[in-house]
Amino acid sequence: MNRLGKLESEQEPETAPAPVIDSLASIRDMVSTCIQCGTCTGSCPNAFAMDLTPRQLWYNVLRGEKETIFHSKTFSLCSVCYYCTLRCPRGLPLTEAMSALKQIAAKENLAPYKKSIRFYKSFMESVCRHGRVREMELMTLYFISMKSPFLPLQFAPLGMKLMGKGKISFEIPSKGNGALKAIFRKVEELEKKEEK
Repeated sequence: MNRLGKLESEQEPETAPAPVIDSLASIRDMVSTCIQCGTCTGSCPNAFAMDLTPRQLWYNVLRGEKETIFHSKTFSLCSVCYYCTLRCPRGLPLTEAMSALKQIAAKENLAPYKKSIRFYKSFMESVCRHGRVREMELMTLYFISMKSPFLPLQFAPLGMKLMGKGKISFEIPSKGNGALKAIFRKVEELEKKEEK
């Protein structure tokens, strides 16, 4: 046995790569019978602002083009109006599929959606504490989560204008009464059961 043969036999056996989880599989199942008629695009009030039309988005979902899907703004611009779902000739749950794409982006913490994910989490934290959103606390939590000391300065003129008109009040963040925490906990439990 030559020297190279010895080195190859002494190396650790190769392990099989970890299986790749297809996060689009459930969404692909939802839209698998899509006939690409374009009714969803024609029905969408936000289609003019989307870089991929809803029809193009579903085509990419069916092809498994994850990179293209999550670099587009299409599903993040969905206003959940249900026009596409109501008008789809196949009766596909397109609005639910859009929401599922948003959930995948949030779970995988994808870079293009970090700002909106952090804003959403700050919003929900404020609602969980007080039962309603407290604007000053919401923005404080959001700016802290963004970890950018100059970000609040961009919004200072707007904040001052809104405070001057009495649209928002200056409230110091507090722990709140936590009346909704039990409801939020129950929803989290139900979501975890549903994932399994």
